[in-house]
Amino acid sequence: MTTAPARIRLTQYAHGGGCACKIPPGELEAVVAGLTAAGPRNPAAELVVGLDDGDDAAVVRIGNGRGGEIGIVLTTDFFTPVVDDAYTFGRIAAANALSDVYAMGGTPVVAVNLLGWPREVLPAELAAEVLRGGLEVAQEAGCHVGGGHSIDDPEPKYGMAVTGVVDVEALIRNDAAVAGTALTLTKPLGVGVLNNRHKATGEESEEAVASMTALNRDAGRAAVAAGIRAGTDVTGFGLLGHLYKMARASGVTAVVDAAAVPYLAGAREALADGFVSGGTRRNLDWVRPDTDLSAVSDDEALLLADAQTSGGLLLGGEIPGGTVIGEFVPRGEFVVVVR
Repeated sequence: MTTAPARIRLTQYAHGGGCACKIPPGELEAVVAGLTAAGPRNPAAELVVGLDDGDDAAVVRIGNGRGGEIGIVLTTDFFTPVVDDAYTFGRIAAANALSDVYAMGGTPVVAVNLLGWPREVLPAELAAEVLRGGLEVAQEAGCHVGGGHSIDDPEPKYGMAVTGVVDVEALIRNDAAVAGTALTLTKPLGVGVLNNRHKATGEESEEAVASMTALNRDAGRAAVAAGIRAGTDVTGFGLLGHLYKMARASGVTAVVDAAAVPYLAGAREALADGFVSGGTRRNLDWVRPDTDLSAVSDDEALLLADAQTSGGLLLGGEIPGGTVIGEFVPRGEFVVVVR
């Protein structure tokens, strides 16, 4: 009589999961401080977007095309598993990496894989499933996958380095928010607490998986078509963290209508059961000094700071299918106000 092999839960082989494993935003800013002024003496191309305001990707201008000035968008993203299924993990990680290009108003062209794998602990067949998931999502995006790099790593990690193209005149960036424009979110929040519940209990949220594997392609295209020039995507720093960076860089105040913010089914219950990541708490601690949270409970504030993985776009303007959750106003006492 043969015994069926035990199910391998990938989330149990990592200390955390997804974008919640990011280095805390305040700590990260301190690490990269001083790097913004560094550059080659004789650059081969003009750097249009770099480290200055923490945008989603770097952009260099390379010349003119039929549609205007052409820019190359470069980004990379990788993390530990947020789900137990290897194929699904690959899909989520690829969608998350591609999102940075869409958040800048660009189109992904080619990606390379980044894989860390505990080869003496987890079978190579699972690594192949991770890569298969990433490849399928990249193909859905019309993006080539041209190889990559792998290392033997104590924890499983996967992501991509992605190169895309963008019309420089239609570039979407962190520092372009204007007072008087709406604040739009294109995916519901709650992925972080639901992923934490999944890691602890094995209970998977189909809604969370569907959200994380959905490309931000259509939202990015709609934003460009609407003439929107301010935006970012919502990932490890949570809605409040990414919005704070955007409003601070733009010299405006962001006002959030907490009642308008959409959440995935089960998110509030997962929060009530205590499935809050350390990354989410660090996000809230970082923005708290410059954020007016007096109108909401501590639990609501934690949900607004929930560390997302492959979240939606956060835009300074309205697009079809997006949810208006607030507005940008002239800079006041706080950088972010939640009402």
